[in-house]
Amino acid sequence: MPSQKIETGHQDVVHDVVMDYYGKRLATASSDTTIKVIGVTNSGSQHLATLSGHQGPVWQVAWAHPKFGSVLASCSYDGKVIIWKEGNQNEWTQSHVFSEHKSSVNSISWAPHELGLSLACGSSDGNISVFTARVDGSWETTRIDQAHPVGVTSVSWAPAAAPGALVGSGLLEPVQKLVSGGCDNTVKVWKLYNGSWKMDCFPALHKHTDWVRDVAWAPNLGLPKSTIASASQDGTVIIWTVAKEGDQWEGKVLKDFKTPVWRVSWSLTGNILAVADGNNSVTLWKEAVDGEWQQVTTVEP
Repeated sequence: MPSQKIETGHQDVVHDVVMDYYGKRLATASSDTTIKVIGVTNSGSQHLATLSGHQGPVWQVAWAHPKFGSVLASCSYDGKVIIWKEGNQNEWTQSHVFSEHKSSVNSISWAPHELGLSLACGSSDGNISVFTARVDGSWETTRIDQAHPVGVTSVSWAPAAAPGALVGSGLLEPVQKLVSGGCDNTVKVWKLYNGSWKMDCFPALHKHTDWVRDVAWAPNLGLPKSTIASASQDGTVIIWTVAKEGDQWEGKVLKDFKTPVWRVSWSLTGNILAVADGNNSVTLWKEAVDGEWQQVTTVEP
């Protein structure tokens, strides 16, 4: 697909842009309090819908897996998380509003679809909430209270298949793990044990010297290790790896970008990392055979 410029129609800063599963639609989140859904083809783009319901800047949007239908989640400075459903084409309604958090909800992440329709949310109130849809249409809530007491900036789910597990073998229970980043400069891993979340890394992963802005758990596709990328206000991206359950996580600096790093995002196969930094640059990185990370390309604006 050739690169193309897309006019979002937002009246203020765009904070997040997410493509749906099929690469046919974008959802965008903005300080103008709305979410826009935009259809994208090789020949151009068209505005499909504007979703209004938040009372503050919308920080992130996330598409659920299509097996659950056409579903979007959004989180905002207003403390709310909204689940949107598309009924007729391009007609979206609020199917659920969560108001559990007392301050800005900064990050949302849908669980791997194998775990059901489940959304993790991180808030400035220090808490992480996980909302899981039940068969009857209601939602069950589990919480990680004071995950990062000074504020949670980011959450990301682990792949459902444990490292080294053959994908589709079906013999292993799916893993329920999360990673979070916070204003305490740390990255923390959490695991669901018997219905309650417990920290799964001791101590917290601490190599950053300023706020962690984003965390992203890499898809593993049966690879023998788990990998997490974290991006920080301190200008660095760190790649955290662990070989097997119970081992210590090792952290390695990918690069010091000398400017705050806002977002990190993995390719679907988990072998390429995109990094968005404060100089308005997006760079792509890949791990070489010797384990060193190399820049493969810069995404031209």
